[in-house]
Amino acid sequence: MKGTSVFPGARFLPVARSVTHPSARAARLAVVAAAVACAAAVAGCSSSSSTPTTPTTTTTVTATATSPASGSTPAAVSSGTSTGGSGPVSSAVSCPTSDLQVKLGLGQGYAGGTYQVIDFTNTSSTPCSLYGYPGVSLVSGPSPYKQIGLAAKRNSTTPVKLITLAPGATANALLQIVDALNYPSSACSPTKATDLRIYPPNQKAPLYVATTAQGCSKNSQVLFVSAVAAGSGGNS
Repeated sequence: MKGTSVFPGARFLPVARSVTHPSARAARLAVVAAAVACAAAVAGCSSSSSTPTTPTTTTTVTATATSPASGSTPAAVSSGTSTGGSGPVSSAVSCPTSDLQVKLGLGQGYAGGTYQVIDFTNTSSTPCSLYGYPGVSLVSGPSPYKQIGLAAKRNSTTPVKLITLAPGATANALLQIVDALNYPSSACSPTKATDLRIYPPNQKAPLYVATTAQGCSKNSQVLFVSAVAAGSGGNS
């Protein structure tokens, strides 16, 4: 075959002659023309059913907790705010036991036990924060106090929120004390307490409040405590 190929160096194989209908020839010519156009533009031709993929960009913003002072828990910012994985953040440090007054608030009996409010008041001149659950147990005294049975189990009914206390402000937690006499004596061994030992959230120094409740010296659970919440729970 004579003439110049559109692809230099390409070889054309001899093709057997046949009679081709004009419409079929026109269709083949259209396909060849499309191929030539693609090559000339140095661009790949793709199927019309293909959809180009648009890259997506995701921006992640991470809030970082303020570095706590030595021996304190992480500081936090506003009541009820957390950083989505970094813990609560505040400008107020965790309330130390020495800056808190703890007293019993409103108590209310029910069939089988008592609900008792525990109030925490900031007695310092600067704001501080409470987050989570206090530690509570029944003890017998005087000092050295001896714990009676199990410490309070956490009750998750109250949402855990960061509570920032201004000077003089109060937060509270609700303590449930199940009547020890609900349990068989052999499973409980009822024992009268003299005090409640209360650890403010995230603190290692306790405070003591007088009580007449009975505990189980054996492993029957009689105490359940909620997370701290804002405000006073009322007066006894």
